[in-house]
Amino acid sequence: MKYKFRIITCLSLALVLTTFSFAQNEAAKTSNPKMQWWREAKFGMFIHWGIYSVPAGKYVYNLPDGKYKEDITQGEWIMNRCKIPVAEYRKYAEHFNPIKFNAEQWVLTAKAAGQKYIVITAKHHDGFAMYKSEVSNYNIYDATPFKRDPLKELADACRKYGMKLGFYYSQAQDWGHKGGAPNKWHWDKEAQDGSMDAYIDSIAAPQVKEILTKYSDVAVLWWDTPKDMTPELANKLDAITKQHPNLITNNRLGGGIRGDLETPEQYIPASGYPGRNWEVCMTVNDHWGYNAYDDNWKSTKELLHKLIDIVSKGGNFLLNVGPTAEGIIPQVCVNTLKEMGDWLKINGEAIYGTTANPFDYLSWGRATRKGQKVYIHVFDWPKNGQLNVPFANTVTKAYLLEDTTTLLSIKKEGSKLVVTVPKIAPDKIASVVVLEFKGEPIVLPKLTEGAIAKATSELDTAHAINKIFSTNPKDFYSAGKDKKETTIELDLKKPQQVAGIMLAEPWRAWENKKQQFVLRYKSGDEWKEIIKGTTNGTGYTEMFKPVNAQYLRLELKNDTDAPRLNQLLLYRPD
Repeated sequence: MKYKFRIITCLSLALVLTTFSFAQNEAAKTSNPKMQWWREAKFGMFIHWGIYSVPAGKYVYNLPDGKYKEDITQGEWIMNRCKIPVAEYRKYAEHFNPIKFNAEQWVLTAKAAGQKYIVITAKHHDGFAMYKSEVSNYNIYDATPFKRDPLKELADACRKYGMKLGFYYSQAQDWGHKGGAPNKWHWDKEAQDGSMDAYIDSIAAPQVKEILTKYSDVAVLWWDTPKDMTPELANKLDAITKQHPNLITNNRLGGGIRGDLETPEQYIPASGYPGRNWEVCMTVNDHWGYNAYDDNWKSTKELLHKLIDIVSKGGNFLLNVGPTAEGIIPQVCVNTLKEMGDWLKINGEAIYGTTANPFDYLSWGRATRKGQKVYIHVFDWPKNGQLNVPFANTVTKAYLLEDTTTLLSIKKEGSKLVVTVPKIAPDKIASVVVLEFKGEPIVLPKLTEGAIAKATSELDTAHAINKIFSTNPKDFYSAGKDKKETTIELDLKKPQQVAGIMLAEPWRAWENKKQQFVLRYKSGDEWKEIIKGTTNGTGYTEMFKPVNAQYLRLELKNDTDAPRLNQLLLYRPD
């Protein structure tokens, strides 16, 4: 996000406000036109489906004493995590007969959810192709009793119902073919060891050509895990995709090729990816592939809030389902997706085709924008019927999106707008208030804008303390080598009301990193504690009772690594 400053006078008080312009808008102007449909779509369905759905998450180890041990925690990585030999794993194909698969039903499920595109696994890391491949007979047509090509059927159904279709392809990791990149090591060396150059030439490259030519109108090619992909190897595959000028590719090919999309996985970046198209991929429960023992389903409310949060930061949401070995999308997923779609039928205008919100943070919700409309997504409806929006523009009209004919009363109070709303929220998950306004959005700058930060240690200049003010998710501050604790002090230049903190962290969700923190503010000569807690390695946000402070201190402790932060933001009270 980039900010320009203006000085305006409100109620005789001079306030420094911010004219918001976000890098995503600039990207929208300069990006290839092929991205236009994708930027407007916002919501897609990811499908992880393969022969790993046969064990359905469970693997039984035979122990030397004649006993056995069960592992029921696996998904699409079961072959790797349980170190199943290639020949043994391939036997799952003999039991893979998804006779209940119905391509049209899957597409209609996505449409009912309000999703605009589908991305499905053409080949995952286990090397099994989910289509009729002429390159390797290790595919659903030749190696299973099914004898059908589900990708062709899905392509036909997508074409029939106007749904964009993309394919996931694991270009590097392949545990089922010789020469495919391992994850750390090969456990079945005789079946897996080989030349990766030969693997790319004989398996990956020709299969990529297949899936891009057998099925017309392929919209997206979703690479994954660029393990051991040199620029030379990556360029072989990149040359194939360049023959399809309308094809969208992500950033996971490797070899320094960035593709069209950033792909944060299982978390939402604090400030999105300024200047880049980006898409959060996330599971409905804890697994990508089907696991019959995983009942940790995210609620409709949680997923809708995530969708709104992602779109409010300029991104797309690719939400995964893992069908069963019979070819059925779990009913709980179908129900949740239908409920999301019901909300989007009423509020879709505030999601599709919108751009990122102009606000630094809204503790009670999020916002999106389309032209001269700001859509206020209210998660926590004000009990007093007064919605405070930190918006200094002239607002010509305010109304609920579900009732556009009834205008809401508005009044300006300094740098904020007070909207009188009904006492009862129109929607139990997120109610949308529309503000039609003049000019470019004028909002307060970040509390940390212009702040000075110092830390007790820094790893190097590339990971200096000033990185906590960067909006690039790839930037991060790190304490010095072998340090397990650090203290960050902030000088806000003047006393300000502080009521919340956001800590963005650089680890992946599945790495299970944690950091303990204490936030303090200076009162006279004393450092008083505001809050303390433990992060999850990707981020932490908490609002608290407002304090008036110029100087703050964040104490970080990490038991396994040097403390790190991508970004630190402070929030004002509502």
